[in-house]
Amino acid sequence: MKNLRLTILALFFCSSLLASQIEVCNSCQVKSIKQALSLAKDGDEILIKEGVYKESGIAVDKSVKIIGVGLPTVDGEHKETIFTVKANNFSIEGLRIINVGHSYTKDFAAILVSKSKNFTLQNNVLEKVFFGLLIEKSRYGIIKNNKLISDAEDQAGSGNGIHLWHSEDMQIENNELTGLRDGIYFEFVKNSMVRNNRSYENLRYGLHFMFSNNNEYNDNVFTNNGAGVAVMFSKFVKMTNNQFIQNWGSASYGLLLKEIYDAEIENNTFSKNTIGISVDGSTRINYKNNTFSRNGWAIKVVGACYENHFNQNNFLHNAIDLSYNSKINSNTFDSNYWSEYTGYDLDKNGIGDVPYRPVKLFSYIAHRTPESIVLLRSLFVDIINFSEKVSPVFTPDNLLDNSPLMQKIQ
Repeated sequence: MKNLRLTILALFFCSSLLASQIEVCNSCQVKSIKQALSLAKDGDEILIKEGVYKESGIAVDKSVKIIGVGLPTVDGEHKETIFTVKANNFSIEGLRIINVGHSYTKDFAAILVSKSKNFTLQNNVLEKVFFGLLIEKSRYGIIKNNKLISDAEDQAGSGNGIHLWHSEDMQIENNELTGLRDGIYFEFVKNSMVRNNRSYENLRYGLHFMFSNNNEYNDNVFTNNGAGVAVMFSKFVKMTNNQFIQNWGSASYGLLLKEIYDAEIENNTFSKNTIGISVDGSTRINYKNNTFSRNGWAIKVVGACYENHFNQNNFLHNAIDLSYNSKINSNTFDSNYWSEYTGYDLDKNGIGDVPYRPVKLFSYIAHRTPESIVLLRSLFVDIINFSEKVSPVFTPDNLLDNSPLMQKIQ
């Protein structure tokens, strides 16, 4: 075993010695990226010096490091995909990539990675892209510290920033995405991490994923996107410490959950959204330590949602805290703080002595007849809400928070 280790170390050392460095610049012997790649061997570094390189259709089929020095610009001149990578153990970093081709039939991207493993895409600036980073059938990738900016005008004629399809074990970290269709898009992706990204002012979703299991989304900020964030047809999802802010519109929400199972949604902030969370057909989700502040609806539950638990959340000054369209309830609300709670705490233990009913009759009416929302905060609404509170008929009589908190959770 010892001899085997020594042999592996010797081979690695020899391959490092054999690796070479190729410089690309206007005054260098090698003047284009394509020329450098034709000369390169596995393990080589290609240093692209500062300047403008008008190239597209660049094929990377070797395990090389492509490194920009001084943020050189690769201009695709709106023709096609700029980099197409079909190799393992590669990296592309420090480039400014602009003017990706547009098409209604082909997914042109700044960088397309296909059937690759062990790669890094970092510290790049992508501008005027169709798709930014398009990853398909790949594993063990790191995508971090990239800035993706586009000027999408309509959904049909635009693409996504970071788009992953049939991939796994990916790390998406510290990226900035704006002006795209969807900032980050996952489809059939598993065992991946999305962390510390900022996705804002995109046409549709800041984050959109479907059929993607066992993924984590932590410490991200999603602001002012056309329809917020959509999470669909997935299970074993963990979302913590994210911010969903100012996603306004008749079809917009901070977070949409559509047929999600066995998820953890903790320590997130939902502020100034039309709907904080819209939940449809989702089961066994734990909502804990989240803050819902100044939303139209804090939580809107539609469809079959069972065995969900809402514990120790803050509901602060929302127009409607909870909308629920069924008389059957198997979800629990326990130890939450409700700014609308008017009960008392005689024994001074920090828990209200009177249970709180978060579902008001008016939320039921507004769900059935959306036009009635114009009556919000009227005396008529106060009267019907009080009557339903005294004798529940339309809302679930067991949907209670039996231990509402008297103080906001810090």
